[in-house]
Amino acid sequence: MSCPIGCYDCCMKCLGGVPYCSLVATLLCFSGIALFCGCGHQALTETERLIETYFARNLQDYITLAYLIQYFQYVIYGLASFFFLYCIVLLAEGFYTTSAAKQTFGEFRSTLCGRCLSSTFILITYLLAVVWLLVFAFSALPVYFFYNMDATCHTITVLTETPASINQLCIDARQYGLLPWNALPGKACGMTLSTVCKTREFRVTYDLYIAAFAGAGITLLALLTYMVSTTYNFAVLRYLGRKGIGTRC
Repeated sequence: MSCPIGCYDCCMKCLGGVPYCSLVATLLCFSGIALFCGCGHQALTETERLIETYFARNLQDYITLAYLIQYFQYVIYGLASFFFLYCIVLLAEGFYTTSAAKQTFGEFRSTLCGRCLSSTFILITYLLAVVWLLVFAFSALPVYFFYNMDATCHTITVLTETPASINQLCIDARQYGLLPWNALPGKACGMTLSTVCKTREFRVTYDLYIAAFAGAGITLLALLTYMVSTTYNFAVLRYLGRKGIGTRC
């Protein structure tokens, strides 16, 4: 009869050492980065296709944009790899600090090196959160651009009985810095713009940018969750150290 009780106590100790906050943050980070990087990469490809087909006739007009898109796609590859590894490291650090704080494994105690490592992760995570806040804001720009296109197309659909007014409704890619000012045509107006909005490329690209924006928000939430959990664990480790149960490396 003692065996089930021993197994139960063992399971409870193991579950007590699980950093649930860091685990939730890791799942959020993986899903957010997957959305941001996957959808963002494909959205950039579709954007280049839209600009090439409807807003620029000469290759030289959008060659700079094409290079920028290719550059950002390489950055996305690096971001996906970095956050995948960093989230695993933070999860491992969460297991360490939670186990040390709760003294789950017998004589295991917090060490000076462990506290220094925790403080380093806190600093890095804070910096990443600030940088990612800028990324989150930047990812809203293409959503704003496509939202304006969709709203203009909706207005064109409402005003189909007055062609003169329709032709004055335009979306100029040059105003958003996507093309140089000497690019031709550089804009789409009237029924041409309405045709663009009805294409599969436009709808898919719009949805992809929304998904990438949502992924950036989820990743920011994950980083904030990491900040809370790592700061709390570090505070507990310092408290244990002041109580005299911490050890040096």
